[in-house]
Amino acid sequence: MSGLKHLTRTFQAARLPAPMRRAGARPQPATAPRREPGPSRLAYRLNRLWLTPLYRRLFRVGVPILVICAFAGAWLADDTRRANLTGTMTAMVDRIQSQEAFMVHGMQIEGASPAVDKALRAMLPVTLPASSFDIDLPELRAAAERLDAIEKMELRIQPGGLLSAVVTERTPAILWRHARGLDLLDAGGHRVASVTSRDVRTDLPMIAGEGAGRHAAEALALINAIGPILPRLRGLERMGERRWDVVLDGGQRIMLPTDRPLPALKRVLAIDREDGLLARDVVAVDMRDPARPVLRMGLTAQNTLRRAAGLPELDAQGNEIDPEDGAKTGAKTASASRG
Repeated sequence: MSGLKHLTRTFQAARLPAPMRRAGARPQPATAPRREPGPSRLAYRLNRLWLTPLYRRLFRVGVPILVICAFAGAWLADDTRRANLTGTMTAMVDRIQSQEAFMVHGMQIEGASPAVDKALRAMLPVTLPASSFDIDLPELRAAAERLDAIEKMELRIQPGGLLSAVVTERTPAILWRHARGLDLLDAGGHRVASVTSRDVRTDLPMIAGEGAGRHAAEALALINAIGPILPRLRGLERMGERRWDVVLDGGQRIMLPTDRPLPALKRVLAIDREDGLLARDVVAVDMRDPARPVLRMGLTAQNTLRRAAGLPELDAQGNEIDPEDGAKTGAKTASASRG
């Protein structure tokens, strides 16, 4: 019985009328599903890539350059086109460089001796007149300053096509005798030129010995300090490439120490002024140990002291002379002089 009631209610609900529509209302059409407002993943990535400055420059500059280079490469792939382009560019450059405004017609050298003047003119890379583009001024200046006689040189191209060179030559200050010959040196020890004989520059002092040229400035300081005995000076000799010997006339030497030679020389000169040391029969003044100066006397002075002490005299080789032999020698000398 209950089942029949349920069936009856279901049937009645199915026969209910449709809901009433308001006047003027129209049914809404069916719409498509709403699209997502965000960009796609590919669009997002491309947008972020475009915001990168490197990629923007690549696309705005790199791509056009790449296209231009591709067209240029294709055009230059032809040998005839390349040869024509090269010839045109070369002719254009030559036409510009050969204009009168760029031509050098002569060279003017100031402050150079005739030998240096001739050497500089021979060093020009081109024959004048020539284009200024063919003359490398820094290279020419560097090559000229490699000459021993030139200390420095100024080069410029003056209006009117004149190449001007102002030369400062080295001034010889000392002569250096070594195993290979004679060289003139300036005050800094730089070689100026070679000479064949001492007579070429008798006005310059002389140094000798291996390695003496590297110490020319020290030698000049010693020579300037000699003062009163300068006329007796024959030169300075470098001993063992370590120290100096001052050589005076008569073979007399002042042997200076390795360190601080100038004070040692001044000390010897002071003693000479007080006692006339260098005017005596002294072969050498040994100042290698400034705390203990040593005098090496000549043969005459030694024999005078030995006679005063009652000792036999010495010969030139340093051997003692027998008094009898000395008397015989003296007698023979006397008879020979009488005969």
